[in-house]
Amino acid sequence: MKQSQLFTKTRREAPADETAKNAQLLARAGYIHKEMAGVYSYLPLGLRVIKKIEDIIREEMNAIGGIEMKTSIFQNKEVWEKSNRWDDGVVEIWFKTKLKNGGEVGLSFTNEEAYSNILKQYVNSYKDLPVFPYDFKEIFRNEARSKSGVIRGREFYWKALYSFAKDETEHNAFYEKAKVAYQNIFKRAGIGDLTYLTFASGGTFSKFSHEFQTLAEAGEDTIYVDEKKSVAVNKEVYNDEVIESLGLKKNDLVEKTAIEVGNIFTLGTKFSEPFDLKYKNEKGEDKLVFMGSYGIGLGRLMGTIIEVMSDDKGIIWPEAVAPFKFHIIEIPSEKPEVKKMAEKIYKKIGESNTLYDDRDLRAGEKFADADLLGMPYQIIVSEKNADFGKLELKNRKTGKTEMISEDEIGKFL
Repeated sequence: MKQSQLFTKTRREAPADETAKNAQLLARAGYIHKEMAGVYSYLPLGLRVIKKIEDIIREEMNAIGGIEMKTSIFQNKEVWEKSNRWDDGVVEIWFKTKLKNGGEVGLSFTNEEAYSNILKQYVNSYKDLPVFPYDFKEIFRNEARSKSGVIRGREFYWKALYSFAKDETEHNAFYEKAKVAYQNIFKRAGIGDLTYLTFASGGTFSKFSHEFQTLAEAGEDTIYVDEKKSVAVNKEVYNDEVIESLGLKKNDLVEKTAIEVGNIFTLGTKFSEPFDLKYKNEKGEDKLVFMGSYGIGLGRLMGTIIEVMSDDKGIIWPEAVAPFKFHIIEIPSEKPEVKKMAEKIYKKIGESNTLYDDRDLRAGEKFADADLLGMPYQIIVSEKNADFGKLELKNRKTGKTEMISEDEIGKFL
């Protein structure tokens, strides 16, 4: 992509109504546009990041047997009445709307009922299980307050997978695979070293659920971390009994603030029972399907990455989720060799891998924009270097620069 063709522009100052660092930087760099409190549009560069995150999640879900589908955003009132969660007294965050024919629908705030209702049509025998469907979709929650930029909103984009198993043993086997898959996702997204498997409340179905918490000053959660064992305990279940049951020592646990970037938990039969979601076992007996839930907010993960991977100059994207790996910065010159060299490198690396700053601006403006946008590597093509067939390569994360030849570009691809 040539930067002259990118309609978005950078800003020197953050919007006055944004207090979260992630939203300030994303807005200044032209990754997002705020529509209203808790609602953002993803502009071209922002969408590229979301798609990179989506690809990572999709690969890890498919690797453990996930099957991608797409559920409707509109939700049927009759379906949700079966679980008693249509009632505003039970669920306060519905967005609901009237149809012209007098009916009423809701906008998805979660997916348990939707999946149970669909699977009811296809699960009859033990031979039909287990199954692990998932989808990426927009979710809507009518929160009283929306804050923390893209980390917590009224409209957001997530991945939800639901496991449907014959029994708790089969469920637990998949659950352990999901733990590893989630850890892989956060490692690949560049925040694995800061993200801890965290024991949290399991509700009425199991002793614990598991959150994935990333250490961050902007975090809303308090966790207690055992850095040697790479596990943590959420404050909500932090007590001597829990610590002992997990084989941890209180003196080894350090209090930290963190952002929850994902969660997995056991549902049991809570959502199979109201839908009469049963299968016949080998003996011909009817048994309720045993369920689990596995969620990640893509915008939340994007915002978290920025909270922990940025500096006073701007964003520092990990390679796996960066909109582009390289940012070519052509320093304006009267010598045609400079532009020729920049164009040549742009074609050699490939348009899909490169943002090329071909704008007629001063070098200082270009460098400031490049640091704000945060691509992992900056390739600087200038008059003083082009004459010698050399390029300046800057690592955005470390700030280190080195001189390389055109032929050496290949080793970075």
